[in-house]
Amino acid sequence: MESNHEEHMNNGIVVPYVVYRDSLAHNRWVVRALVITLLVIAVFLVVSNAAWVYFWNQYDYSSDEVVTTIDSEGDGVANYTGGDGGVIYGKGDGT
Repeated sequence: MESNHEEHMNNGIVVPYVVYRDSLAHNRWVVRALVITLLVIAVFLVVSNAAWVYFWNQYDYSSDEVVTTIDSEGDGVANYTGGDGGVIYGKGDGT
């Protein structure tokens, strides 16, 4: 003859409907909270990326070309050292 405990192990556990319904309601609440959290995180991600793009584009990148005229004395070569360290060699006719 089996004990009362062994009978429940073989037949499964009987849960009242009220407990089952409350468990389902709790699970729905958890899933809803997780979905809302996921949506909030997605919105924050889009906003933070938009903010980075906005602030990154605040810098004024200039593409204006600067022309510098240097005259050499006589027929010498005119040399100019630019702001970037590059040396520009001019013509031997004084320009």
